Amino acid sequence: MQSKTKRDDIFKDNLCKRLNRIEGQVRGVKKMIENDAYCNDVLNQILSIKSALDSVNKLILESHINNCLVEKIKNDDKEVLNELMSTISKIIK
Repeated sequence: MQSKTKRDDIFKDNLCKRLNRIEGQVRGVKKMIENDAYCNDVLNQILSIKSALDSVNKLILESHINNCLVEKIKNDDKEVLNELMSTISKIIK
């Protein structure tokens, strides 16, 4: 069974708004490609999407460290550091 994380409603709303914006940007890039937009313009939009996703990733990682991992440390979970290192390795690939 997959673990779950209870998130504050304000935090969750913020993340969802950001993701909705990103979703709109992705649809915009698709439309740009369908309309034969200039490559450099498409690339700039993709970089903007990547930056927005990185921001969401950072917020979730911060929350994970401050909430989930702190709780695991309090419960003397010995695997918490391995989990953190694995997660960070995936992010910085």
